[in-house]
Amino acid sequence: MNTVVNPTSSGMERDARRIHDDKPISAGSIAIGVIIGRMSEFFDFFVYGLGSVLVFPKLIFPFAPDPVTATLMSFAIFPLAFMARPVGSFVFMWIDRNYGRGTKLTIALFILGGSTASIAFLPGYETIGYWAVALLALFRLGQGFALGGAWDGLASLLNLNAPPNHRGWYAMIPQLGAPIGFALASILFGYFVANLSEADFLAWGWRYPFFVAFAINVVALFARLRIVASKEFGSALEANELQPRPVFEMLGKHAHDVVLGAFVPLASFAMFHLVTIFPLSWVTLYGGQSAAEFLWVQVAGAAVGIIGIVLSGVLADRIGRRGQLMAGAVIIAIFSFSAPFLLDAGGKGQDAFIIIGFGILGLSFGQASGAVSSRFSQYYRYTGAALTSDLAWLVGAGFAPLVALGLASNFGIIFIGGYLISGAICTIAALSLSKVLDQSGEPGRS
Repeated sequence: MNTVVNPTSSGMERDARRIHDDKPISAGSIAIGVIIGRMSEFFDFFVYGLGSVLVFPKLIFPFAPDPVTATLMSFAIFPLAFMARPVGSFVFMWIDRNYGRGTKLTIALFILGGSTASIAFLPGYETIGYWAVALLALFRLGQGFALGGAWDGLASLLNLNAPPNHRGWYAMIPQLGAPIGFALASILFGYFVANLSEADFLAWGWRYPFFVAFAINVVALFARLRIVASKEFGSALEANELQPRPVFEMLGKHAHDVVLGAFVPLASFAMFHLVTIFPLSWVTLYGGQSAAEFLWVQVAGAAVGIIGIVLSGVLADRIGRRGQLMAGAVIIAIFSFSAPFLLDAGGKGQDAFIIIGFGILGLSFGQASGAVSSRFSQYYRYTGAALTSDLAWLVGAGFAPLVALGLASNFGIIFIGGYLISGAICTIAALSLSKVLDQSGEPGRS
């Protein structure tokens, strides 16, 4: 067996770094690249998420006995991407080790954009029958598989450039991509929903946001490859800061850190789809205001979420990341008692649910990325953070719309409060256990 000296650098990548040797990339440029990359990923996922409420129940599941059942069927396909994501991480880590980070990102983002754009061409159930369901599931699996390969290590590179007293501030920067991606997806859908008849929207209008996703992924790919080809990225690779390691080798050293890290951000991840995808389904099915109006309220909520994420960086640098995450979980637990009543209180209550919910989400989600990676030793941090993030999203967010709508429609809206508080309890317990392990000198702590 041949041994590769620098397995995460192809010959072209090393040549590109030599070309850019005299052009160092600033932390600001890295931050912009990270935000663009995360925004493109979340845009793809939110375009699908909004489509799973506004389009697929009528286009793919018209045979369902009622709109609630059709939406639940649509939400049953939603978590397939989160289930495929760890598989994608496993496969793309191998590609990373053997063919380089640039090759991995190129393949992953073309699959991600291609899977999303392919949904735009999807015929409905009335045209091809159950094949429409099968193809939707296949493309959703493709999204998740590709996202597992989109883990580029740029957030870690940004963290490496952070001053010691500004770790929280730098940790929140990648998280800004989520509300930006959601806002762009909501604006596109909101425009078409507001300006087209329902027949035209279901015939062709909904397809445009899925086309846009492919173009955004191409832009994001070039932004990320520019940083991967930089001297700073190459130096971090050579220092073993961003090297991929075999997944099972990493698990042999850090299995308990993977499990613990998957539960630490659970409160914010549970909250994530309960202020984005689920409330749109509730408003669409049970009323309060039109879908078009509600989408614009969610855009305003995303802006509040951005403010919350920025504030999380300021607070984390003052009280520590663990303290920030603990405070966020407590606030989510408190919010869980009022959330069901707001969502069921008509238009004004729904607006308050979104604005307050996004603000709380920003404060908690802003430090979730750092929480995932902080327990791993330098040697395994890249691979460990990738797999832990996959599992955290699967457990915390993948099934949230399905579970929330199922509970609320069958047992009452009050049950979404129980769902939220269960996530908050998991986060508080995981943070407490993490502190105990750190104090006992367990290996793997940052």
